[in-house]
Amino acid sequence: MANRVYNFNPGPSTLPLEVLQKAQSELLDYRGTGMSIMESSHRSAEYDEVNESTMTLVRDLFGLDDSYHVMFLTGGASSQFYMIPMNFLTKGEAAYVDTGSWSTKAIKEAKLFGDVKVAASSKEDDYKYIPKMDDIKFGTDSAYLHITTNNTIKGTQFHSLPDTGKVPLIADMSSDIASRRMDFSRFSMIYAGAQKNLGPSGVTLVIMRDDLLQQGKDGLPTMLTYKTHAEKKSLYNTPPTFGVYLMKLVLEWIRDNGGLGGMEKINAAKKDRIYELIDSHPDFFRGTVEKDSRSWMNITLRLPSEELEKQLITEAKSAGFIGLKGHRSVGGIRVSLYNAMTLEGAEKLAAFMEDFRKKN
Repeated sequence: MANRVYNFNPGPSTLPLEVLQKAQSELLDYRGTGMSIMESSHRSAEYDEVNESTMTLVRDLFGLDDSYHVMFLTGGASSQFYMIPMNFLTKGEAAYVDTGSWSTKAIKEAKLFGDVKVAASSKEDDYKYIPKMDDIKFGTDSAYLHITTNNTIKGTQFHSLPDTGKVPLIADMSSDIASRRMDFSRFSMIYAGAQKNLGPSGVTLVIMRDDLLQQGKDGLPTMLTYKTHAEKKSLYNTPPTFGVYLMKLVLEWIRDNGGLGGMEKINAAKKDRIYELIDSHPDFFRGTVEKDSRSWMNITLRLPSEELEKQLITEAKSAGFIGLKGHRSVGGIRVSLYNAMTLEGAEKLAAFMEDFRKKN
């Protein structure tokens, strides 16, 4: 569409155009019901099909069997920061890898419920890298090990996973979920806010293996107990129905575009185009993280001056490239390349940035 901008916002972020068009076509009359899915009862046959299909799509795309529960919760990934220790930090200590703002917030919440061990951290170097897997130290009796696979603010990403043995591995994948292939069966729990790679804000996807679910503490408030949502298939209370419906459409779009392998191939080409530009002109574009820890989803960089950064952001917006301003806590430029950002969009942005460099 001629009036669509290239949306590089870090979240809520761009959605596939095909998904928006599909939702638009069904908005007023969902499959002959005479009403929108937003108006349908969450107990209706129409919504039950949406709910069941979305759970099945998650398992199929991630290569998971029925031992994994799929839940659609609310409160964002931030609510999981306290729900996880509330349910599972019942004795001993929980281990966390500290790689930036979101893991720091998760650690803060976990300390409200028990002992926390920082298994590794890159804080001393301003979170410019992901710790080496051999440097992640935790007890074999830890309640779990928690990692944040991609760090939206700092622009780092895990490219390998720690071997946790029998210790449950839990991951906040909010900003890189469904962007690449991975052995997801290594995780006991995965959670992600939908607003970057899965759909609109308002839905939090939680994937949890049954053996971890059964370890959950009893006697907690009903809505803060994972067993409540797993046993009722996220229908204990009224779920965010329209958000789940849109997640279903996004997952179908991923499936129809080659699954996670297809996403990985395109995402690799997108990040290579931007990083090649940065590396070709280090006197003008300066990457902010170590190369082996670079994120595929959120590319962070600085220019020779803050004035030039502001100028680039302003001129980019006028040219139809929005959302390039770095997080308020770090400044600079951030290029978010989530699944729905096209390769064409990344290539056109690279061309714009190269032209900007030549002019300045």
